Amino acid sequence: MCATQGVRVPKGQVMTARVTMALASLRLNEKTGSATRRSNTGGHWVNEEATLVPRVIMVRFALLVLALLGPAVVVTPGLSQSSAACPVMSRSADPPSTMAENSAAPIYGYRVVREFPHDPDAFTQGLVYADDVLYEGTGQYGESTLRRVDMESGRVLDWTALDPMYFGEGIAIVADRIYQLTWQTQTAFVYDRETLKPLTTFSYVTEGWGLTTDGEQLIMSDGTNRLFFRDPETFKASGRVTVCDGNQPVPDLNELEYIGGEVWANVWQTDRIARIDPVTGLVTGWIDLSGLLSAADLEAQSVDVLNGIAYDPETDKIFVTGKLWPKLFEIELIPPTDRSG
Repeated sequence: MCATQGVRVPKGQVMTARVTMALASLRLNEKTGSATRRSNTGGHWVNEEATLVPRVIMVRFALLVLALLGPAVVVTPGLSQSSAACPVMSRSADPPSTMAENSAAPIYGYRVVREFPHDPDAFTQGLVYADDVLYEGTGQYGESTLRRVDMESGRVLDWTALDPMYFGEGIAIVADRIYQLTWQTQTAFVYDRETLKPLTTFSYVTEGWGLTTDGEQLIMSDGTNRLFFRDPETFKASGRVTVCDGNQPVPDLNELEYIGGEVWANVWQTDRIARIDPVTGLVTGWIDLSGLLSAADLEAQSVDVLNGIAYDPETDKIFVTGKLWPKLFEIELIPPTDRSG
């Protein structure tokens, strides 16, 4: 699915890589004072003789210039390609509230279709809708759970608690298994979808934030502007992209959902959802959900940030909520050109 990922490396490593690649195609014949370059012409390898001194001087000069250009992008085979000008960033350089406003990507509005009750004590970290059932992963040490929820009533139908040492994070469903990340303990739990009983665990080296799937791979965020693609069978990373709006990194990627070939990501501490092309990592649009909770809802209890996106592909319905929110909303998008009306 993915192409190649750009990674910034020190100058010395870049120079070594460039020298290695250049000299791989240039063989010096010291005895005869000539250089033999191997080239592929018409599918056959041929040798081209050249004068040693001019060619060596030119090559060495070119390598010196390249080495002095500074850090560069080194291609890592099997990984996906992001904008070379987009670095990895763990926290936003701009205040979160201004990131989308500075964007050239279109900003969508929303319309509330329905409201559903939601457990106001649920610190929502993951949300999935599948086969008319809502699955939710909650966080906080000593309070983290994986639960099956009745959408209409908000009632918890079944649940399993994580050990108090774990802070639950994003969830995703692949076939008959549910995957749940943890925040800083680098552990992913796998459960039986029907019984919610733990089956196995996997480990990873980053923090765990959001999780979703395109039906074949798991897609994971770690709180930076990176998305990782993982094999559901082994949890090994098969690729990654860095997420940028133009050349501006978009860090703090939180809860994820895969919708219509895009990855939708809550951006922590904002009322925005980023729509991300999973191949390039580029933000294709923003969804502004400010004002979703009413003033009465905000005054009734202490709530936390917007977090939680679920999608029903059968009906094309989109559901959103937040941490400690008393409501879950079905929404539909208002295109940028229609927002003024």
